[in-house]
Amino acid sequence: MSFKALLATKNGDAISAGVVDLTEQDLMPGDVTVAVEYSTVNYKDALALSGRSPVIRTFPLIPGIDLAGVVETSTHPGFAPGDRVLVNGWGLSQTHHGGYAQKARVPGEWLVKIPTAFSSQEAMAIGTAGYTAMLSVLALEHGGVSPDQGDILVTGANGGAGSIAIALLSTLGYRVVASTGRLEESAYLKELGAAEIIDRATLSGAGAPLAKERWAGAIDAVGSHTLANVLAQTRYRGVVAAFGLAQGADLPGSVLPFILRNVTLAGIDSVNAPYAAREQAWTRLATDLDVGKLARTTQMIGLAEVPALAEQVLQGRVQGRTVVDVNA
Repeated sequence: MSFKALLATKNGDAISAGVVDLTEQDLMPGDVTVAVEYSTVNYKDALALSGRSPVIRTFPLIPGIDLAGVVETSTHPGFAPGDRVLVNGWGLSQTHHGGYAQKARVPGEWLVKIPTAFSSQEAMAIGTAGYTAMLSVLALEHGGVSPDQGDILVTGANGGAGSIAIALLSTLGYRVVASTGRLEESAYLKELGAAEIIDRATLSGAGAPLAKERWAGAIDAVGSHTLANVLAQTRYRGVVAAFGLAQGADLPGSVLPFILRNVTLAGIDSVNAPYAAREQAWTRLATDLDVGKLARTTQMIGLAEVPALAEQVLQGRVQGRTVVDVNA
């Protein structure tokens, strides 16, 4: 029996993707087969489909670093038919078929059961972006940054991870400063819980190695000069959680924030995070994320619309989260 999938192929240096019919014989090895309901479009997905970064390592491949659905068959002891499950990262969209399809076969070790607080659609409205945002919040807490210590900066605030980070932090009692290049969308950020909006241009240029202390912590999706300036303006014993490189993969700063202010730079990896970290993040999302705010961040598209949307993501023109209904 066939199913629909968005298949990425490569011709020379050019990557293209289109909806095709596949069968279960086309699926990759794994001990759990999932009837996929939803996926999502993250920044990494946009990079994969554009070819700007070598995310996809083997072709042809079904992209999509996230999926949520229902177990159809399983030989893994932890999962049974009917279980509602999700996958974030691991080999999806790199070496293993990903979430832009109506079926997936994956190793059971990659799966997490969807918390009862969320539908499959809500789980993908969160997706890797929201799960990464929660890992970042956990890193701030691990570093001892509490709401009474001062503001928390969120860069790339209009993006998926930034939007959910703001929603989480505000619910937890932090005062959030949102950095964005789209000041015309300030009302959206304030609806999510941002108390203050600043222009990303104030952080994106070359800056001093150490500057006036402004925030107790930060969640950065941008990298490069922005991250260097964020570190330079972080208060004594503050924590900066970094997971993105929208501006660049370089870090043109100095060691001064680390050795003079005891600032901690916490790297956040969502792809290969161990199961315990994933479970903790999803458990906390179920209790700390306002689903009303989550709905405010979300739009829905079908499989065929993914490539065009991915280009808009790279251009910084997409607000919040995009869920892909693979059955639409």
